Amino acid sequence: MEKDFLSIADMTRHDMAEIFAIASRLRHYKYGRQLENKTIALLFEKPSTRTRLSFEAGIIHLGGSPIYMDASSTQISRGETVEDTARTMERFVDGVVARVFKHETLVGLAGRSRLPVINALSDLEHPCQVLADLFTIKEKKGDLERQKVAFVGDGNNVCNSLILGCAIAGAGISVAVPESHRPNDKVVSMAKKIAGDRVEVVTEPDEAVRDASVVYTDVFVSMGDEATRERRLQEFVPKYQVTERLMSMAKGDSIFMHCLPAHRGEEVQAEVIDGGRSVVFDQAENRLHVQKALLLKIFNLISYL
Repeated sequence: MEKDFLSIADMTRHDMAEIFAIASRLRHYKYGRQLENKTIALLFEKPSTRTRLSFEAGIIHLGGSPIYMDASSTQISRGETVEDTARTMERFVDGVVARVFKHETLVGLAGRSRLPVINALSDLEHPCQVLADLFTIKEKKGDLERQKVAFVGDGNNVCNSLILGCAIAGAGISVAVPESHRPNDKVVSMAKKIAGDRVEVVTEPDEAVRDASVVYTDVFVSMGDEATRERRLQEFVPKYQVTERLMSMAKGDSIFMHCLPAHRGEEVQAEVIDGGRSVVFDQAENRLHVQKALLLKIFNLISYL
């Protein structure tokens, strides 16, 4: 891996396997001192529950010190450049976890700082989420190369990272989205170069879900899209809602995943997300274990386990 983790594509299949092995161990050995004397800034332009909690708790579990920075209360909100912010932060902290509106902000932070920068969400990708998702699939279903993941809904940042992550990990992925909400073309092209026809984008949910071992969805109205809520719901509901009927098209032992928060009755029926196939809270917990492993790898502290 490079010093930064801005995209799931910054990681090889070998890197993933190493992080998953560390995460499995950290599940059972929760506390340590590996990040002792490390101070890590959490720079958040967007609100969060799971991402903030999992990173703050994880850093503390490993003996480090997190500093949460709401970007609206920093000088960035008053016009300071990302580059000046980055060059200042490197004088005070050892790393940055950033949750931003624009992916270019992450690139600016990483490019002008010697610090490792971790993407905790941008408009393009959500790689930490998908790293934990793949770990969850491996735990629940076994060998990733034998799995087919179906993503149904909006071709958003989670979808982009999931497409790339599945391609790198060796899993097949079929994405069902409205034509006007396709995932990023460059992302799809990159994934197809890695995995060929095991990556597909279609418009029919039944086609995507057929024989899938994992069915995944996300909200139809993401943060920042509230002004177009009614139009978006008309485009997605009911065709792209994950229902019990749609789940019946997948394999009999398939699992349901959602990165949360969820809106029951919109992207998923309550009977599905609250049913026996749902693994959404195990998936959420795994954010903690995988991000702790990621921090240890980025700081080259694996040997201290």
